[in-house]
Amino acid sequence: MPPPVVFHPHFEADLPVGHRFPMGKYGRLAARLAELGLVPDGFREPEPAEPDTLRLAHDAVYVEAVLACAVPREIERRIGLPVNPATARRACHAVGGTILAARLALAGGLAGSTAGGSHHGQRATGAGFCVFNDVAVAALALRQRGEIRRALVVDLDVHQGDGTADCLAGEPDLFTFSLHAEKNYPVRKIPGDLDVALPDGVEDGEYLDAVARHLPGLLDGFRPDLVFYNAGVDPHRDDQLGRLALSDDGLRRRDAYVIGEARRRGIALVSVVGGGYGPDPEAIARRHAFVFEAMAGAA
Repeated sequence: MPPPVVFHPHFEADLPVGHRFPMGKYGRLAARLAELGLVPDGFREPEPAEPDTLRLAHDAVYVEAVLACAVPREIERRIGLPVNPATARRACHAVGGTILAARLALAGGLAGSTAGGSHHGQRATGAGFCVFNDVAVAALALRQRGEIRRALVVDLDVHQGDGTADCLAGEPDLFTFSLHAEKNYPVRKIPGDLDVALPDGVEDGEYLDAVARHLPGLLDGFRPDLVFYNAGVDPHRDDQLGRLALSDDGLRRRDAYVIGEARRRGIALVSVVGGGYGPDPEAIARRHAFVFEAMAGAA
């Protein structure tokens, strides 16, 4: 059986016509996974994260402002999305989706959410299309409830995971590893536990070599109870906001490698989709499906 997959219709919210964030990719991804036969028993639907849970990683004033749809204009500009009831609801469900998927992974070894990876969400602000940092909230919530002791964040989105580094600063049992394009957003990076910056134009071989240089040692040395895998597809050569040059095959090999390394060690892994940008949501959804195909192959 394929691993469980989390989806909720509230993972999408209406945006102004012409907005550059490809919101439609989430529904297209769910449809793609159904077409591939990867959800034979249907999707698992999460509950929205509660305010107390969100406050584990985020400043209480910021959480309240988002939930009241009253964030300062400057923060809304940094986020790049309108903060309204639909997008606030979406953000809460995305966090709830990552928490649910993480618990399913702990129970069965692998699971994935069709949202999440909002790694630019910082403790006191959102940024870069990210409102709440779902991975940081989930890691802190699971640890607080005694479900994990240690977690490793493997962030292979093309952008550095500055928000996750900020939210998990001073948490030695929650380790952040980000492999990203050096010259890409954000300009001012917040250092995580291990940041590996790549030059523009890196292709499959060099990229996969970089992953293989670092991941096994982290898994063996840190021995996490759970890996949070941000499987962003924006390192793809056709991505609108990426600066790297991976092919479809490179993304597939990357996902299979990360999942395989965790499974060989008996470490649970939960995947979130991360970034993927461009004018064709169907093409982006097809790339996001790679990680779910890889998990099904490893189950």
